[in-house]
Amino acid sequence: MTYSLNGVAPLSHLGVIRAEGEDAAKFLHGQLTQDFALLGMNEARLAAFLSAKGRMQATFIGFKRSATEVLLLCSADVLPATLKRLSMFVLRSKVKLTDATAEYALYGLAGDTAGLADLSTTPWSKADEGTASVVRLYPADGQPRALWAGPAGATAPAGADLDPAVWLWSEVRSGIATLTTPLFEAFVPQMLNYESVGGVNFKKGCYPGQEVVARSQFRGTLKRRAYLAHAAAGSVAVGAEVFSASDLEQPCGTVVQVADAPQGGVDLIVSMQISAADGPLQVGAPEGVPLTLLPLPYPLLDDI
Repeated sequence: MTYSLNGVAPLSHLGVIRAEGEDAAKFLHGQLTQDFALLGMNEARLAAFLSAKGRMQATFIGFKRSATEVLLLCSADVLPATLKRLSMFVLRSKVKLTDATAEYALYGLAGDTAGLADLSTTPWSKADEGTASVVRLYPADGQPRALWAGPAGATAPAGADLDPAVWLWSEVRSGIATLTTPLFEAFVPQMLNYESVGGVNFKKGCYPGQEVVARSQFRGTLKRRAYLAHAAAGSVAVGAEVFSASDLEQPCGTVVQVADAPQGGVDLIVSMQISAADGPLQVGAPEGVPLTLLPLPYPLLDDI
């Protein structure tokens, strides 16, 4: 894979849920881990949809297209089931939820691409450029990144072509995990560091699973975190179990996201027991693929 984290990549792995109506933001505020009631037109939100037990069923990047329209971008494979579950809670709310994937073109921008030039450097900031919206993401390996969403058929943002495989690698290197079907209800948000990267608001009102999330944060019961890792060789799949070399009988973690690394091998996001982070690790047992942990690109919050 040629390495050049600079340019524009189509994002076919993402889908779009549209929430439309005068209660759109209010409805999402009551269902997701982030504050949508106070969502401004120049902001986006990283958020998760949880079960009543606090387990993540889907993750989103959400932003307003207008005062009465919010778009939620998620992994395309979880969209149908997530849309169905969210729709069950609409009841009398004045909001309509639809799959709007076919109506939007999505691109990733990286490096010195023109669309990044006038955008705030703060992650989850958002700017509208004509009919398109641009959301600043967390960087990867020091390179700025953003997500571009515009009407289907619109002219793509200007910039060199970026290999989609390199974009997927940048997603891993950013340390911000996107939930996919193999990981349905596998984690509470802190197990993917969501409280440290703007994915959880502890001051907002209730939402499904809120008590579990708050208890994990404030009672010191969290025992798992997300880490970056590298495997020099071998095939690694999302959902694969991670083992400590000192205990090959009980898994200590799970592979969350994986992408081919430009320098060879694969880079991964793994969620695993904090107590296992200091020892030798491998994916699979007994003949596993060795893992090397890498520094996270952001600090973990000690408290809120």
